[in-house]
Amino acid sequence: MPDFIPDDSQQTQATGDLVLRHHLCWKHRDLDGVMSYYHPDIQYHDFFQNRVVGADDLREYLQASMPRGADEAIEHTDRIRADGDTAFIQYRITLRGGQGLVSFRTSEAITVRDGLIWRVNEYASLVHEQSASRSETTRPTVSRLGLSPQQLSYMAKDLQQYFERQQPYLDPELDLQRVAKECGYSRNQISYLLNQVLGQSFYRYVNQARLQHLLAALDKATPPIRIDELAFAAGFNSTSAFYSCFRQHTGQSPKAYVKQISLRARAQDSP
Repeated sequence: MPDFIPDDSQQTQATGDLVLRHHLCWKHRDLDGVMSYYHPDIQYHDFFQNRVVGADDLREYLQASMPRGADEAIEHTDRIRADGDTAFIQYRITLRGGQGLVSFRTSEAITVRDGLIWRVNEYASLVHEQSASRSETTRPTVSRLGLSPQQLSYMAKDLQQYFERQQPYLDPELDLQRVAKECGYSRNQISYLLNQVLGQSFYRYVNQARLQHLLAALDKATPPIRIDELAFAAGFNSTSAFYSCFRQHTGQSPKAYVKQISLRARAQDSP
């Protein structure tokens, strides 16, 4: 029997200090440091993936979800709180979805035993941020693709950067298989991200990128503006798809939008 048994306040302090040190290692991408805080009998319960990770697989699991850069941080929604042998962390990861902002709101309950982290219970829910005062919480289909909320956020960034830098949408024959391959993910993973997380189809995502490209071209165009030609140059392969996307985004027909640009240009040119 130990000579000294810490009281609740001392144990709470020790738990909070341990979890904070572990968290700082995570923030600085020190995987060896992170692993050093785990108990040999660690079990990591990831309820988003419906998965339990033991000591043998934990290093690989954590490495896939660690921050990619020192300046990349999750947004904490509360400070680290501790009570006895358990600490609690809450944070969120926000992405741009098809209907506005979406975020993963995540909480972790971390239990300490023998001065090491013995259990982690991680819960995540997907929230559609509709307004400052009203939001809708949904429980997406459980991810069976081996992707945590952190990994899904990285995938969304990879997809966005690929579209911005490579402009694959300019090819009217662009398909999901090609995008997945060039981004380094599987077709099912990209499909899950778009449909279940961002709330839009692949073709809607692509057409939005094409429309943004076209609107940027319109800002630089000089009369006479041939908007159908600009649409095909942006990757649209049918006028009906273009007109539908354009009206949905701007609330106007392409013809009315171009007329508005022309009137504005004349007003600026007049003395």
